[in-house]
Amino acid sequence: MEILRRSTQLFLIYCLLGSTISWGQINPASDLGYRGIWFELGQKYPYGDKYSGGLGTYTAKHRPLAAYDSTTNCTYFVYGGSPDSLSRHLLCMIGCYDHATGMVQRPKVVHDKLGIDDPHDNPSIMIDSEGYIWVFVSGRGTVRPGYKYRSAVPRSIERFQQISTEEMTYPQPWYLDGFGYFHFFTKYSGVRELYYETSKDGFQWTSDRKLSGIVEHGQDKAGHYQVSAASPHGKVGTFFSRHRFGHPDQRTDLYYVESTDFGDTWQNAAGRRVQTPINKVVGSALVKDFATQGKNVYLKDMRYDSNDFPVCLYLTSNGHIPGPTPAPYQWQITRWDGAAWKTTALFQSDHNYDMGSFIQGSNLHIVAPSAAGPQLWAGGGEIEIWESLSIDTWERKNTITKNSRFNHSYIRSVLGGKPPFRFFWANGDGHHFSRSNLYFGDLTGKVWRLPYTMNRTWEYPVRIH
Repeated sequence: MEILRRSTQLFLIYCLLGSTISWGQINPASDLGYRGIWFELGQKYPYGDKYSGGLGTYTAKHRPLAAYDSTTNCTYFVYGGSPDSLSRHLLCMIGCYDHATGMVQRPKVVHDKLGIDDPHDNPSIMIDSEGYIWVFVSGRGTVRPGYKYRSAVPRSIERFQQISTEEMTYPQPWYLDGFGYFHFFTKYSGVRELYYETSKDGFQWTSDRKLSGIVEHGQDKAGHYQVSAASPHGKVGTFFSRHRFGHPDQRTDLYYVESTDFGDTWQNAAGRRVQTPINKVVGSALVKDFATQGKNVYLKDMRYDSNDFPVCLYLTSNGHIPGPTPAPYQWQITRWDGAAWKTTALFQSDHNYDMGSFIQGSNLHIVAPSAAGPQLWAGGGEIEIWESLSIDTWERKNTITKNSRFNHSYIRSVLGGKPPFRFFWANGDGHHFSRSNLYFGDLTGKVWRLPYTMNRTWEYPVRIH
């Protein structure tokens, strides 16, 4: 009955709101280009805000943000935009890069957040088997709703149809061939708890199913953050942390669960059944105990290796405030090798909210702001490429930004990415309000800046030397 009731609601919403929404109806600016949103949280410390800067590709919990489509030979990507360099008005944007011509299409506004400046409301993207582009716009707890959109035409960013309005934060949608649509997301119940839903067609969804809501000391809700992924073989999985006493500034520990039957059952990496919703601090989903070490855990990315084993990229520190006190800001990988979990320490940076991603080339790579940037002790920095000689041995391959005016951060990979658009990110002053540009690059170290202002439908990005 719950599924039928919700399906009926979604059908009515689709009938009422399903008319196509064009970019011109939302924002009439004729020169709208690739302009990222700048944001600061407003929690000030001696070394600056807890996090601030160009956050168009924020957060790590929005996944994925870009996907390559072989039919059109195009990369489609979403980000949090702004109408001009003087505004902090959030526009949920979508862009397109044509690999055949090397040009980008003028971005479109999928959803106008109507005065909200918070990139927690940024979008995520998914392309289904028919080529329809889905954009999941994040809400913020019960204060602001989330939205699902689908392109009016397959493989086109011209117009989008609003499919639903609902409670969801940090959307992580995945399309699984042979199954359908799988969506990890977060709901607020005083703390952040993990949920998922599934659909065969994208219009009729199951009820929200709680995945994890750990309770501490028999009564205190913990809360979670997560990074998820889908494998080509129909597996979905997620790594997540625990917020001690419900406070995200005390995020710690590392957990993992996966499903091979579209969310009907869940298991750990060893195949042992995990009962959901997960509600215990210690159990078969626990990967690594960081709480007893007094360490915070900041999740960055996850992927499945060639054996379909999960790998997680994250950073640990000694606290949530910016500056030298919580150092070292240690990047690490934890992976399942088929028999046990293995952890490898990588490199260090200077902020909890430095964010990078896995990129698959001939070897596995990490692209991250691991070098100090112009705004010290702020989120982001100069971007470096790290290459794995083996999964446990890494070396710096290249530094691809140098002598920058602003910090670079939140480097995001492209699902099925093709050169030269293998990853993209935004920059911005890490301490003071500034304009924010968007960039993309490849594993050879080449970088292009997306046009900030566009007066034509298609233009070339600018190669940065």
